Amino acid sequence: MKSLFPIIVLLSCTISCRTEKKKDEPEHRYAPDYASLAHHNQQPDWFQDAKLGIYFHWGVYSVPAFGNEWYPSRMHHEDDIIYKHHLEKYGHPSEFGYHDFVPMFKAAHFDAKEWAVLFKRAGARFAGPVAEHHDGYSMWASKITPWNTLDTGPKRDITGELEKAIRSQGMKLITTFHHAKHLQRFDSIPEEGRKRAYRNSHYPYYAGMPTRSDDERLKYLYGNIPEEQWLEEVWLGKLKEVIDNYQPDIIWFDSWLDRIPESKRKEFAAYYLNEADKWGKEVVIIRKQDDLPLDFSLNDLEKSRMNKLGEQSWMTDETISYGSWCYTENLRIKPTKDVLHVLIDIVSKNGVLLLNISPMADGTIPENQREVLLELGAWLDAYGEAVYETRPWITYGEGPTKEPEGHFKNHNAFSKLVYSNKDLRYTTRGNIIYATIFGWPDEKKVVLESFGKDRLAGDLKVHAVSLVGYEGDLNWEVKDNGLEISMPDKVVNEMAIVFKLDTEGSASLVKK
Repeated sequence: MKSLFPIIVLLSCTISCRTEKKKDEPEHRYAPDYASLAHHNQQPDWFQDAKLGIYFHWGVYSVPAFGNEWYPSRMHHEDDIIYKHHLEKYGHPSEFGYHDFVPMFKAAHFDAKEWAVLFKRAGARFAGPVAEHHDGYSMWASKITPWNTLDTGPKRDITGELEKAIRSQGMKLITTFHHAKHLQRFDSIPEEGRKRAYRNSHYPYYAGMPTRSDDERLKYLYGNIPEEQWLEEVWLGKLKEVIDNYQPDIIWFDSWLDRIPESKRKEFAAYYLNEADKWGKEVVIIRKQDDLPLDFSLNDLEKSRMNKLGEQSWMTDETISYGSWCYTENLRIKPTKDVLHVLIDIVSKNGVLLLNISPMADGTIPENQREVLLELGAWLDAYGEAVYETRPWITYGEGPTKEPEGHFKNHNAFSKLVYSNKDLRYTTRGNIIYATIFGWPDEKKVVLESFGKDRLAGDLKVHAVSLVGYEGDLNWEVKDNGLEISMPDKVVNEMAIVFKLDTEGSASLVKK
């Protein structure tokens, strides 16, 4: 028995030492302060490689299918066309409130697997729902609010079904949150110089309206809740619920996040990143405007883009339609080439596109939207090597079409931009440089001016040039004014074509 004593002592010491070490270790990797959160890698490789995601404005606001996704708010303002439509079709909003649309949101034709297969065929690498818009209706099985898709409307866990279907297709999950505007904030009644009160609240506290009801159940839909309770239980609580239940790879925030106290924003970020650390996953936080520091989050430029190379990865959320983000009757859909050109421009500048689609209330994705998604996916199947897993080159591109400064304030200017076959964009992967032209050139010879002797410094050499999708050889030559390529007679693609340049060495732009 004496011979066992040293072993027992050693084991005791080992267990004791391990216990002491655990006591010294922090319980969580991230603390709710910016210095700690800054240790998070905000742009993991998988996100930079993905390039394209799909999400969708789909919810109770899809039922009236009129105006846009702001119907729940605008139906209460007498000077608004949506109010007048509501009055004529459904009656006064004091008698037929937004909550009366909820039983009509049945999603009878919703098929999560069918959607996920479509998104995959469209070329998306991640996808997911608007988890909650400004309207306070949760698109998941929430225990926080009675206004959720399991207890009302579809009577299904919509986000849960989507999460399983999306991941089964090898895509990652994004959930977006717009609910920072949901709280009724009475400090915006009215604002100086503003045409309409309640700018910082989705629902107005008008007398006689359901938005002002004392009914405890209605208060959860209309945000008529004491602020401290709402911040902890509703804003933060819903985020934690989605994080715990569905483990999203990306969480994206809409505007009005600046109305949430900074301490709550920090608490959210620490909770999400610590949970992701437990899962062993690299996740991404995306915000608009300046609502979170960019040392642990990424920037989103809604309906606009950068006009130069971005040092940090960034994202644009853009919609497949003109006007409304949600389905409305007679919704106009963009041509596939316009959506594709926006994607190519974004990728060339170190960005990622989050493309919005607009399903009908019954869960049908209209055929004209499907056609765009499938055409986009077909192009990416053929030419996606110039998009996925690429990084920007030393310059993003060439051509006459110039973008203004990228931000939502300039979204009207961006909506008018149309690229031509004289515009091109560059991307790289290893020793390959891709030059993508927005259409089939009119000229017999194309010149890539960025390869001109007065533009490049370094020892970059071009060894081979090919046209993706064309099996023949090309005649090409590096001249003083650039890389000159003779075009084949056969048109390879009308929307965009990709030249593939096999190179060695490195280059930088000549400083002027």
